[in-house]
Amino acid sequence: MQTHKAKRVDIIIEAVMEKRLTAALHSAEVTGYTVLPVLAGSGRSGQWTREGEIGRAGGMVNVSCIVRPERVDPLLDAAFAVVERHIGVVSVVDCEVLRAERF
Repeated sequence: MQTHKAKRVDIIIEAVMEKRLTAALHSAEVTGYTVLPVLAGSGRSGQWTREGEIGRAGGMVNVSCIVRPERVDPLLDAAFAVVERHIGVVSVVDCEVLRAERF
């Protein structure tokens, strides 16, 4: 089966910033993404967990996008405009997809 090169961008950001981030992605013409809750983690500030939180104000989400390599820079520009002033992590990895016409 033939595969096609793509980039996967994962953006972990505070849940309250999800709508602002996805709006920025849409403005960069990125309409395909998946949003998942982040349950716990550890970083510079130490360990944290969503356990015991009321609502989603203190939680984090992972917004994951797969795009063609030539579309990654506009995506990163849009994402960084939101993430740079907030808690967040952006990662980019090479991946391959089966149906290139969907990306």
